Amino acid sequence: MTHQSSPPFLIPPNAPFTPEQRAWLSGFFAGFAAPDDSSITPLTPEANAAVMAGADNDDGEAPWHDQTLALESRMQLAQGRPLRRRLMAAMAQQDCGQCGYICETYAEALATRKEARLNLCAPGGKDTARMLKALAAELDQPSPAPAIVAQVEPTNVAAPGCSRDNPARATFASRRRLNKDGSEKDTWHIEFDLGATELSYKVGDSFGVFPKNDLGLVDQIIAMLGASHVTPVRDKTLRDALLSDVSLSPAPDALFELISFITGGAQREKARLLAQGKDPDGDAATLDVLSVLQKFPGARPHPEAFVEALEPLQPRLYSISSSPKATPGRLSLTVDAVRYVVGKRKRLGVASTSLAERIAPGDSLPVYVQSAHGFALPDDPTTPIIMIGPGTGVAPFRAFLQERAATCAPGRNWLFFGHQRSACDFFYADEFETMKATGLLTRLSLAWSRDGAEKFYVQDRMRQSGRELWAWLAEGAHFYVCGDAQRMAKDVERALVDVVAEFGARNADEAVAFVAQLKKSGRYQQDVY
Repeated sequence: MTHQSSPPFLIPPNAPFTPEQRAWLSGFFAGFAAPDDSSITPLTPEANAAVMAGADNDDGEAPWHDQTLALESRMQLAQGRPLRRRLMAAMAQQDCGQCGYICETYAEALATRKEARLNLCAPGGKDTARMLKALAAELDQPSPAPAIVAQVEPTNVAAPGCSRDNPARATFASRRRLNKDGSEKDTWHIEFDLGATELSYKVGDSFGVFPKNDLGLVDQIIAMLGASHVTPVRDKTLRDALLSDVSLSPAPDALFELISFITGGAQREKARLLAQGKDPDGDAATLDVLSVLQKFPGARPHPEAFVEALEPLQPRLYSISSSPKATPGRLSLTVDAVRYVVGKRKRLGVASTSLAERIAPGDSLPVYVQSAHGFALPDDPTTPIIMIGPGTGVAPFRAFLQERAATCAPGRNWLFFGHQRSACDFFYADEFETMKATGLLTRLSLAWSRDGAEKFYVQDRMRQSGRELWAWLAEGAHFYVCGDAQRMAKDVERALVDVVAEFGARNADEAVAFVAQLKKSGRYQQDVY
């Protein structure tokens, strides 16, 4: 039988295909044409992979890369994008470095199977871990062609203290309480001596601290397990493993899964639901490891299986509140000690209370410097800066001001600071008043939420100072925000949009676009968490 050649397949010129899709389709249907048909331009392997993997749906932008967006909103923005981009959207968007990567490179490492751990995003918590687990299931599904991904840069472990994977040991030097009597807060100025290390840092960087769990909590858990504290686990004692290796809050899904295997009836079903992210009793958000053992008192998991079900204890990152030029060989942090009560039991922030009360001067602990990503002083020292730092958010701006003083930078400096009460919550008041008196701090705008009949915040002070704020921006000022991502940072951005609209003579859309352009150009920088 003689083969009859077919005419080449013609793609209508108005068909909604990209050039790569058009080329791939033409190449595919060319297989049905006569062998001597040379009218089809062959598609490169890279272009073919791009089409088959859906990479043409990725325009290179990452609109979800915003710390103030909720996970659900980020995933909606990433819908239809390649897996590596959806993995990125599931991260906390803080580029904090706690995972050993930044959000984009962590996603790339997962997508290329260079990283198997799905629980490294500490700021994202359980929600991020669950989403990553669901997305990672796609990695096991067959794909017509490999996705094109960016090269993942290896974590720098060349010198101790460069990353979480190779920490240095620094000496705890001192602490002093920043609140005065009458405050509802417990905030501390913490100092480390770096003299015995080769650590270096820049203003804007963060400091990673590897904490230990509270010994009292550890011993309560051991008692609930009915085990001995010297039971061998991971080539160490159970007590040592619980002190240093694993997180004791919040309770991970794997712990609920373990309990579902060793219980029965209603208890087993309840544990299964909790492992799936459900909330059968309305208390899922408050369950830490000890409270899970109390909730399922009949469950006595084997210590080794119990430890394996827990998440690794992650380092905690704090914004550095000093300049190496002002205090060489020393590094300081500004830390809120986290304490709260659930039911009748006091809960403790593992790192913050360790720094505030458990570590003694002269003790050393593993630490590292996390370089900032897009949070730094302007290259031009004459550029004015506006800093919004309520509460412990003032930390990097104390460092900025020390740096500007040490380098004799002529640029103007404007700090917005706020807290609850002026009489007892004005951190570094003497320092800032001295900076103001010497002219280093051009303006100091304060907001106290509990001093008056109505609450008053830094964003309210911004609106009050809107005309001057706009004038600084119009002159090229850089704008910085540090602190809470979910509420404060959003409120500050709304206030800035309002200021731009009112005093910059722009409508609402133009004001939003102006602020977006500040971010894109690097003039609006955030260190939020």
